[in-house]
Amino acid sequence: MSSIQLLPDLLISQIAAGEVVERPASVLKELLENSLDAGSRDIRVQLEGGGVKRLRVADDGCGMAPKDLPMALARHATSKIASLDDLEAVATMGFRGEALASIASVARVSITSREAGGSHAWRIDGNGEPEPAALDGGTVVDVADLYYNTPARRKFLRTEQTEYGHCDDVFRRIALSVPQVAFQLQHNGRLTQRLPGADMATRVRALLGDEFMQHARPVEADAGQIRVSGFAAVPAFSRAGRDSQYCFVNGRFVRDRLLAHALREAYADVLHGARHPAYVVFIDLDPRAVDVNVHPAKTEVRFRDSRGVHQFVFHAVERALAPSIQMAAAVPDAPRDERAAAAWPAWPVQQGMNVEQPLARYFDFVRQDAALPGGGAAPGDGPAPAAHPEMAADAGPPLGFAIAQLHGVYVLAQNSAGLVLVDMHAAHERILYEQLKKLLEGAPAVQRLLIPAVLSMSAREVATAFEYADVLENLGFDIGQAGPTELTVRTVPVLLARADTGALLRALLEELREAPASQVVERRRNELLSTMACHGAVRANRLLALPEMNALLRDMEACERADQCNHGRPTWVQMSMSELDRLFMRGR
Repeated sequence: MSSIQLLPDLLISQIAAGEVVERPASVLKELLENSLDAGSRDIRVQLEGGGVKRLRVADDGCGMAPKDLPMALARHATSKIASLDDLEAVATMGFRGEALASIASVARVSITSREAGGSHAWRIDGNGEPEPAALDGGTVVDVADLYYNTPARRKFLRTEQTEYGHCDDVFRRIALSVPQVAFQLQHNGRLTQRLPGADMATRVRALLGDEFMQHARPVEADAGQIRVSGFAAVPAFSRAGRDSQYCFVNGRFVRDRLLAHALREAYADVLHGARHPAYVVFIDLDPRAVDVNVHPAKTEVRFRDSRGVHQFVFHAVERALAPSIQMAAAVPDAPRDERAAAAWPAWPVQQGMNVEQPLARYFDFVRQDAALPGGGAAPGDGPAPAAHPEMAADAGPPLGFAIAQLHGVYVLAQNSAGLVLVDMHAAHERILYEQLKKLLEGAPAVQRLLIPAVLSMSAREVATAFEYADVLENLGFDIGQAGPTELTVRTVPVLLARADTGALLRALLEELREAPASQVVERRRNELLSTMACHGAVRANRLLALPEMNALLRDMEACERADQCNHGRPTWVQMSMSELDRLFMRGR
């Protein structure tokens, strides 16, 4: 080996560029962040060849004095921090002072800038001297021929369209973070994005589309020291990939595992495991409570109180996803139809329903099984359903009143907006799941069987049952052994008294076998309850009487997260009169 010696400044910058300048999108990110730090309100981006051939960013920010232009291209030179205290409370997007120097070491860079009040602009090319130039105001940074002097790095770049796609992703993230700033994007002379300054909802709609906003719920939580805002899409809008997940900390787009976990957990009860949620979430907190100097690309952060941030974000999004059905049904996708609203008050009365009296809050489906062959209660049995007490008498309950059952699977109801379709198994599954969670917060409510059930099991299932006997007891099952391959069940959860005990217990034992004993109660409890609810929910082809259907609708209105079952499927759909009219071409 040769003797130790200092590296040349150019080589140092080129090595640093390997961390900062991964591809054209990395350049665009750094330049856009500099424009925002300069107070820009209008930023225009021009790309050629996916940003490899040329990348130009023009802004209307504060501009730079001629003496600052050479310093802008120097290594570790910045106007944004001057001490360790500044570094611990970074409030700007950029602060390292190495981005422009690194870019200039692997591309041809020119900067033209005019500071406020300056008589004219100044321009610098690479390491040259500033020269007078023409510019109304702000700054223009022009980056050409990326990696022209490092061909080995250029070989790792992808196709023009792929590189443009990465640039577009960066553009979208930055534009989402500051909706009040106007943006424009051109590629190969073609305008691809024009975003005027707007409010957050308008900017999100422009970049993520109308469909996202139709399925989005606003997120808003403020505890003084930390604030969470944005939009979280309902589980029905889940995606196959993570392309619709945007998380910002103090305006900076981040990929943080702690935040990703908190957001995923907020969807845990309502999203299928193979799907990914969609959201745009902003976390704002004291800059001193978060370290943004973790990674050169500044996409990773570290929180001082990571657990507190995790829980606050989790609860904020979880609450946003669990509004009452009263709220969801009050604003249907289609406009309220006045004809339906006018006809609505008379319908329950014509059916002999008392809309004045309080309704029975809970109809126990399993206890009605013996009332009729096939499991339904007699049509006149039970108290008459009535309007929800929180709703005006002429509005009726949000999900309306049941009018029929379709093929033993769907409940059809009429409300003030039109027609409501309910998947009765999915809806009842969610109701049971939420009720089981509440019941098990204390001692489980159990039903003692008059004659203990004797179940044939495999030797492995018997062993699992006794290994997890305490867990099963906490869930409401009292079990014993009748033989080498037989179990006796003396008690079951009261809500599942008429479920298939054998099928339910086998499903629970299978779930228990898949998790380490130390994790069952804490991490798998909700999965076990979900399995119990699925087995206990009313099944397809079960005939329900109108009182039972209406009781299901009322329980849905009182249940959190009743829009989706435990597996993320929707439980009900609203069809307005206008939508029905379009199907039958009425009014044309």
